[in-house]
Amino acid sequence: MRQLAIVTGASTGIGFELAHIAAQNGYDLLVAADEPLIEAAARDLETHGTQVRSVECDLSTMEGVDRLLEAAQGSTIDVLCANAGRGLGHAFLEQDVADWRRVIDTNVTGTVYLLQRVLKDMVARNAGKVLVTGSIAGLMPGTYQAVYNATKAFIDNFTDGLRGELKGVEGVTLTTLMPGPTETEFFERGDLLDTNVGTSKKDDPAKVAKDGWDALFSGKSHIVSGWKNKIQAAASHVTPTPVLAEMHRRMAEPGSGE
Repeated sequence: MRQLAIVTGASTGIGFELAHIAAQNGYDLLVAADEPLIEAAARDLETHGTQVRSVECDLSTMEGVDRLLEAAQGSTIDVLCANAGRGLGHAFLEQDVADWRRVIDTNVTGTVYLLQRVLKDMVARNAGKVLVTGSIAGLMPGTYQAVYNATKAFIDNFTDGLRGELKGVEGVTLTTLMPGPTETEFFERGDLLDTNVGTSKKDDPAKVAKDGWDALFSGKSHIVSGWKNKIQAAASHVTPTPVLAEMHRRMAEPGSGE
């Protein structure tokens, strides 16, 4: 029987590219996003000759995660790419509560719930691979992206801890993909197009996805995609926090890209 891969946040960007790679590698797909574009993405993915099911659901809610997993119809989940995420720019005190709450619920609560449900079954059968999209943003204070960076810091840290708990479980691997700024709809959706980071040259989502997929199947604990991001990630461990916060201000302050 063909194996099944679930990819969240698969309508565009890194998730869409991950789904393409999975299809090219012979996986049937269950793809999800919180927008109607996921149906068009599924039709595109079907050109690889694989079976594709799509679900439009709100992965910031437990009900949305439940709906996604119900769409698997009891099939064994061999690979999970937990990629769904949401960004938000501008000063925290100016943000609507509903907006920053959705960032936290999507990036943290929905992701953690999805991982718990899927990994329980994987551990029970000693088989399965999980790729979680974190970010190098989690390594530095997010001036003008305070909530987003904090959620990615949680994911980066959480997956490290969870990986420790899975140590010794045969056949189950957990890999954290940590990209830098990537050419996706993230910056438009997060109202970051007038910032330095929003207007700068960014990484190719197809390359980021390939780095993540290769790391997953190499059994790596995590992968920072891109040599510039690797340097930035390494520097973040020795740079004082106030300096990192000021660096992020220069990247993400509204109007900095004009």
